[in-house]
Amino acid sequence: MASQDWFEKDFYAVLGVDKSVSQADLKKAYRRLARQYHPDSNPGDAKAEARFKEISEAYSVLSDEEQRQEYDQIRAMGSGARFTAGGAGGQGGGFEDVFGGLFGQGARTRTTTRGGGFEDILGGMFGNGGGFGQTSGGFRGFGGPTPGRDVTATTSIDFVTATKGDTVTLSGGNGKPITVRIPAGVTDGQKLKLRGKGEPSPDGGEAGDLVLTVHVDKHPVFERDGLNLRVNVPVTFTEAALGATIEVPTLGGEPVRMKVPAGTSSGRVLRVKGRGVETPKGAGDLLARVEVAVPGHLTAAQQEALEAFAAASGDENPRDDLLAKSRG
Repeated sequence: MASQDWFEKDFYAVLGVDKSVSQADLKKAYRRLARQYHPDSNPGDAKAEARFKEISEAYSVLSDEEQRQEYDQIRAMGSGARFTAGGAGGQGGGFEDVFGGLFGQGARTRTTTRGGGFEDILGGMFGNGGGFGQTSGGFRGFGGPTPGRDVTATTSIDFVTATKGDTVTLSGGNGKPITVRIPAGVTDGQKLKLRGKGEPSPDGGEAGDLVLTVHVDKHPVFERDGLNLRVNVPVTFTEAALGATIEVPTLGGEPVRMKVPAGTSSGRVLRVKGRGVETPKGAGDLLARVEVAVPGHLTAAQQEALEAFAAASGDENPRDDLLAKSRG
């Protein structure tokens, strides 16, 4: 930042605080304004971005005790004077006139950062290294505070937690627990960004984020299909052929009764509305895939009944259409 700006800008007014403000209250005022005008909260708003830069510039000076002392003394010396470029013949009562009164009428100053300039003069007044614009880091007038670094982590959760949502506690890198809200409907491999849960800023800025990758354990019965849940439901040949009302499991609840129409083939999918994944954006359905269960062992009576059924069916071949299509 140019040294002249310290005369022209009232950093206390920029942050809306009194000159006697404590460092703790100064930080509170800065964080409140920074959240309000941060570019992430005001995308595409040039005025908000400019205001954020002003806030960051002011805080970068006032939050540093040494720079704050220099700023207060320089503002007091200037008595409200504004720097103007001197015209021909010494006209204009500008910046050099202010310091001419301090160091003698012949004193002249330069704003260059090289030897013998304005920064060297003030460095001698306020202690070695008291120059302007010479500190390192992202905080001291070089674009605002440095945000903390983002942290990545992974966690595994069970299928029910991923589907219904829950609050889980993770162990942070510093040993402190981190409470994470898992939203209903999170999917395997999904990344959740937890603002402010990363590393702290080295100079009073916003903390970084925690980017959490979620792995979801498989369920022995259900599978996710978007917001729908899929389940394979075995039925007997008699139930599929004659029709029946059967019980179908639901995730974490009581079974529901579902009607299997007569003549249902294996592989047909029947839908139970609203019994899938429930989220604030809506709920999915339960998709039950019918699988006709073939008995591995027949009693004599069953054998006789099926042979009678086969005889009654005649020469019916369910593969006739398939064979005809394959021949073109």
